[in-house]
Amino acid sequence: MATLDYSPAGVSVREDLRDAHERLWIHLASPGNWWTGAQRVAIATAARSAVECKLCQDRKGALSPENVQGEHTSTQELDQNTLEAIHRIRTDPARLSKAWFDQRIDGGLSEESYVELVGVVTLSTGVDYFCRALGMPAFDLPRPIAGEPTRTRPDNAKSGTAWVAMLAPEDVSGPESDLYGDATDAPNIMRALSLVPNEARALQSSSDAHYVAVAQIADPTVRRAIDRMQMELVASRVSALNECFY
Repeated sequence: MATLDYSPAGVSVREDLRDAHERLWIHLASPGNWWTGAQRVAIATAARSAVECKLCQDRKGALSPENVQGEHTSTQELDQNTLEAIHRIRTDPARLSKAWFDQRIDGGLSEESYVELVGVVTLSTGVDYFCRALGMPAFDLPRPIAGEPTRTRPDNAKSGTAWVAMLAPEDVSGPESDLYGDATDAPNIMRALSLVPNEARALQSSSDAHYVAVAQIADPTVRRAIDRMQMELVASRVSALNECFY
């Protein structure tokens, strides 16, 4: 397991949250389905640096991001099409469009590599935001784990519902049979990463600690330190402030 230091926050952090963050850091560093561990860490690094990108800053102030042209600044050896995906998802998610997505695919990203990229950016950013909320520096990103991507795609993933193909609960089988656990219905935010099942599993692990288990999402009686209505109020406000596309 990765060892993450919360001492700068000066407050105690629940054990399940610590475990979730450590699992995410190992997941981030590991070879995925379509990106190597080194590429995944580079994606997370680029996502962090996106907030300082001059092009992204100029686009945020524009009526439409398409009105501002240029190149993204980054220290990572990633092509501009990949950087465009990372930076826009990180800095301007509310204005993503199907036309923009199609341009990323035409530019060389596969549907599968795009989904994995979304998982890396969003999950690593979530941990960064957790650190920011505690008033402490973001954790150092992990060292990449050697190995090659598996390059496997779920057999039963279907197109036509969203921008990318997804696995519905009734279609999971074989290696993906555990994907939605005990949930009788899976919310679309979980299905959105199902083309790369390990990203969907990582999101569920994060949800278990930070929110509620997938099988409990539809249950309004679930509570933690605060009740479900309070949880949804906080979640909605945070989502709005973060310009959550979903």
